[in-house]
Amino acid sequence: MVMFLKGIGLLLLFFILGLWLVSPSLTQGNNRERNFLTRHYDSKPKGRDDKYCERIMRQRQLTQPCKDFNTFIHGDYPSIKAVCGDRAGKPYEEGRFRKSNSPFQVTNCEHRGGSTRPPCKYRATPGFRYIVIACEHGLPVHLEKTTIAK
Repeated sequence: MVMFLKGIGLLLLFFILGLWLVSPSLTQGNNRERNFLTRHYDSKPKGRDDKYCERIMRQRQLTQPCKDFNTFIHGDYPSIKAVCGDRAGKPYEEGRFRKSNSPFQVTNCEHRGGSTRPPCKYRATPGFRYIVIACEHGLPVHLEKTTIAK
């Protein structure tokens, strides 16, 4: 009976140790996903003009200093996440990234120049483009670039 309890205790110890080792990598992936969403995702933009870019870049804290260029992807998050799988994306650049099979509605916000300190002025360019993203654990974590939808 004592050997049995020692065996269960040892298994429990390995289980807890395993959770402790795995959880930081999962948390890091979720933090990278949240960072991606903050920087590049806006499901329902209000307008897609210069004022939109100036407002959202300020709200997302991308203006300390003024970021030169940023792209916001619009639509539903499950469609973006699906690019990480074979149903909606394909390997790109030797498998380092995934390219969407379908274009997404996007807004590019480009700093108009001048001071890199706020208030930042941006020029908006709306359009439809394929997205090229990096994924970790099936989650989008980095927007590498977008390509023109043909």
